[in-house]
Amino acid sequence: MTGREMIEAAFSPDGTRDIPAVICYEGIYFRDHWEQLTACPWWYVHDPDLDRQMQWLTEVHESIGQDWFHVPVFYSAEDRRSLSIDVRDEGAFLTDKRTGEETRLEKPQVGGWSAAREVASHHPGRLASTPDEIDAAVPIPEDDAGTVAADGRGDLASRMLEVFAGRMLPMNGVTSPVWGCYGLWGFEGMMTMVADRPDLVEHVCRRHLARELQQVRRAAAVGARAMWVEECMTDMVGPEAFARLCVPFVRELTDAIRDAGMKSIYYYCGNPAGKWDLILAIGADALSLEESKKGFEIDIEDVVNRVDGRSAVLGNLDAIHLLPQASEEDLRREIARQIAAGRRNGSRFIMSIGSPVTPDTPVGRVRLYCDLVHELGKG
Repeated sequence: MTGREMIEAAFSPDGTRDIPAVICYEGIYFRDHWEQLTACPWWYVHDPDLDRQMQWLTEVHESIGQDWFHVPVFYSAEDRRSLSIDVRDEGAFLTDKRTGEETRLEKPQVGGWSAAREVASHHPGRLASTPDEIDAAVPIPEDDAGTVAADGRGDLASRMLEVFAGRMLPMNGVTSPVWGCYGLWGFEGMMTMVADRPDLVEHVCRRHLARELQQVRRAAAVGARAMWVEECMTDMVGPEAFARLCVPFVRELTDAIRDAGMKSIYYYCGNPAGKWDLILAIGADALSLEESKKGFEIDIEDVVNRVDGRSAVLGNLDAIHLLPQASEEDLRREIARQIAAGRRNGSRFIMSIGSPVTPDTPVGRVRLYCDLVHELGKG
């Protein structure tokens, strides 16, 4: 079986004979390990040239050995004709010949820090507190999903599909509507609004849902076959608030993903205790959870017992300690344990890690992880 066939089978009611291997948030892995993964300069990430994009993408994917890949919405054909990367002594610049505007490109920092090492938390000076203020702060753009193929924004995706899709599953991602509230209000504001003004939170969620539904349609237009649905911080709200402000909106999102011919993977960050029935009521095609940390435990065997074959399950191998530091024997043992648990879910199982690969994890360890999954997961 190819990696793509394994993942597609894992989503099916009959499960997969062979277990696929994936990592979550491959973009973080690329950023933090760029010079170990490719000889291309870092600014190739921004380059409108399709050949340069395919050069670095091919190099990094050949080094990983995983079974899915992110398929992007890229620059339009007009943008690619007008934009270029200019590298000078003072830095790399994205130049638009239509306007003469130059944008200095910043080399990504390992770990995601800014160049000044500033904490990236969002602290708005004033909270949008009326529907009109929310509408102004969270605009809903005109739906452009229908023009993605015609205007060339799917051209890079087409090239990637030609090279990768025979063996890996193309995927993309969206954000839970309530998690989008963080970008509007910050952490303190989001939690205060959940407690005191759930009506306003619902209003924001409806607007974020409209935006994310557009992204679903764009992803389908460029050939994605699965969608990663990210949920953060909702383990810090009560079950009643979660039921009101999260479940119906994410359910609509997963329904739309399914209607578009794709599969949904609901990644619930944090402790699922007290919300298991609500999480499963969302109806995602697969459930992904963090590894045990932050004072809570999430054991894959318990996850499988709770899901009981109702959806696919992704593994949650410890990416913080075990993946970078354990002996090969211990890594092999944990992978085998998780695969055995996944078999009890009717082999509706995809081996994954619980959180992004850490900056200090050698690239060889990630390849070893994927190779061990493919070895131990043979049916």
